Amino acid sequence: MRDGKDIDVSRIIPPGGPQRVLALAQLTNSVGDGAYYVCSALYFSRIVGLTPTQIGGALTLGWAIGACAGVPLGHLADRRGPRGIAMLLSGATAAAVASFLFVRSFSAFLLAVCVYACCQCGLAAARQALLAGLVEPARRTETRAYLQSTVNAGLAVGAALGGIALHLDSKESYLTALAMDAASFLLAVLVMLRLPVVPVSGGTVKGEPRLAVLRDAPYAVVSLLNMVMLLYMPLLSVVLPLWIVERTEAPGWMVSALLVLNTVGVVLFQVRLAARVKDLASASRTVRLSGVVLFLACAAFALSAMGTSPWMAVVVLVVAACVQVFGEMLLGSGSWEIGFGLAPAAKQGQYQGFYGSGTAVARLIGPLLLTTLVLGWGAPGWLVLGGLFLAAGAAMGPAVRWAERARAAAPQPRATPVAVPRSAEAQPTEPQPTEPQ
Repeated sequence: MRDGKDIDVSRIIPPGGPQRVLALAQLTNSVGDGAYYVCSALYFSRIVGLTPTQIGGALTLGWAIGACAGVPLGHLADRRGPRGIAMLLSGATAAAVASFLFVRSFSAFLLAVCVYACCQCGLAAARQALLAGLVEPARRTETRAYLQSTVNAGLAVGAALGGIALHLDSKESYLTALAMDAASFLLAVLVMLRLPVVPVSGGTVKGEPRLAVLRDAPYAVVSLLNMVMLLYMPLLSVVLPLWIVERTEAPGWMVSALLVLNTVGVVLFQVRLAARVKDLASASRTVRLSGVVLFLACAAFALSAMGTSPWMAVVVLVVAACVQVFGEMLLGSGSWEIGFGLAPAAKQGQYQGFYGSGTAVARLIGPLLLTTLVLGWGAPGWLVLGGLFLAAGAAMGPAVRWAERARAAAPQPRATPVAVPRSAEAQPTEPQPTEPQ
């Protein structure tokens, strides 16, 4: 706060240089994605003519394949340069989204979904590797927090635009929303042209496999624990809407209200919380605390079905959602530091691809698992889910220490990676982007 009244925009907009260009690229994508997320299911069912089972089955298979594709595509970013691969995959994603405009059969839809999911998972890995190459280690978590805030802001804007398409409920409106998403990925390619090229490391270890992350057991355990924590993701989008409508006395508009609360909370406070994470030790403590907070959020959500007053249910749900978004932001802050800090400098792409696959897996198994626990078991199911968060958060510290010891004992590359300039802003060839509004 500057004078006690105005919002400090430095907590929302990243500083100039590569960080701001990365944020601008993410902003363009997230606006298009927001419209896509809101409209895609109805478009595929009403316009394309697919059944819910066909849509769900194709998405499940697509994200399963995408989760496997993240590692090799991330490795490609390590070997060929993350900037070029990120631009290539962003363009490929645009083509995949554009193909949705023309599919009219299940087989074509299935193929398009698989390409889309692979490109998305690979793009996420390449972007993380690009961030690691452009930003010094001490500022990576802070930059990732800025990007998360930017993504949430863009999704909110895109969802509002998608809401217009839903209101019009016509073929043309849905096609426009999807075309906007495809165009957003092409625009992101143009934005990424402003970024400097990240030098490719030539460091190798004799006898080491190309996809070394697949044999890194400690990192796999850390990634698995992170995946368990990421089960909060389908909580807001899938489980809570059903819980509110079927199990509580709260009005249906609370579904949208809680989504808005979550988005605004991340935009305003994610960077502030991430500033508390300085190293792997503080990151582990932050993830442990997030497990406790998410457990409390689950307990609060369970209480929302106990009363008979609609307004009491509203109050409990708002409190629970505030606790949940606090735990979500704590998890993000600690998880990003751990994912970057435990990955070898020359293999950020493949390691981020493996670490990021937890998001795809959580989205893949989360809806079925969480609806079974929460809607099937009620309040005890909420406590079981909270217990999973609590246990995974507590186990993260020992797992990170194990991974640190393994990394210290591992053979070091023969060649030293080419150093990235400490201040990319000092490069005269890098243009300054316009500040996102």
